[in-house]
Amino acid sequence: MEEQNQEDNAPEQGLMEHLTELRDRLMWIVLVILIAFLILFAFSEDIFSFAAEPLLAQMPEGTSMIATGVTSPFLVPLKLALLLSVLLTIPHTLHQLWAFIAPGLYKHEKRLAMPLLTSSVLLFYCGIAFAHFLILPLLFKFFLGVTPAGVEVMTDIGQYLDFVIAIFFAFGLAFEIPVATFLLIAAGATTPDRLATKRPYIVVGAFVIGMLITPPDVISQTLLAVPMLLLFEGGLIMARIFLKDRIARTEEDAAEYDIVEEESGFRSEEEVGKMFDNMERIEEELDRNSDKS
Repeated sequence: MEEQNQEDNAPEQGLMEHLTELRDRLMWIVLVILIAFLILFAFSEDIFSFAAEPLLAQMPEGTSMIATGVTSPFLVPLKLALLLSVLLTIPHTLHQLWAFIAPGLYKHEKRLAMPLLTSSVLLFYCGIAFAHFLILPLLFKFFLGVTPAGVEVMTDIGQYLDFVIAIFFAFGLAFEIPVATFLLIAAGATTPDRLATKRPYIVVGAFVIGMLITPPDVISQTLLAVPMLLLFEGGLIMARIFLKDRIARTEEDAAEYDIVEEESGFRSEEEVGKMFDNMERIEEELDRNSDKS
């Protein structure tokens, strides 16, 4: 109660003050991204060479990547430098957004949000690193290994960049699964035991998601689905360790709901639906009788 009273007594800002603060923070976000982009663009060729290393290391000797567009040698490294500047400034972007919304949160919400934000950023970076250093070399080794005889591999740099960006974001987002699992359990929406019983559906869902957000090949789908399942299990383990009280309250609430449901006499949604149908028929009969009278 004291915490809530302290928060309620804090000075409130008007709408214009909020909009002005939001504008200032968005300007800082854009400015920092622009500065990072200008710095990275000076090394754009080296950055692209580093990004292309998983493919170049697997290509046969005497072959190289090509640029089929007139502007590709300039625009592709520029695009990569801009994307990298956005990724590297994610901590600053989240800091600005956090500073904007934090005054409206309670202290216990702040204590929960900060570790989650930090872990989500680190997991996103880990997903990208995992894709670059482990997944991409395996993928390119397989693809180049099954190249038909007489076919010379000459990958366009624009298509290559689009391919690796899709892989990076797919694995970066997939590595957020422990955070999403932790939040669902912390919010009381479910429990680790309930999620564990849905494991077969989660396995199918992981492969479906891998099919939708990775390039159209079984290898990429499998290499994304397996880490997703392992990360899901990791999220369950972390929730069981750090959310014991929250899980206990959720299970107590679920047990009370089951007791009320049993006492009410309604065992299923089908029975509830039949009850409402009967009520509607009774009302219709009463209306017809009143019209006759």
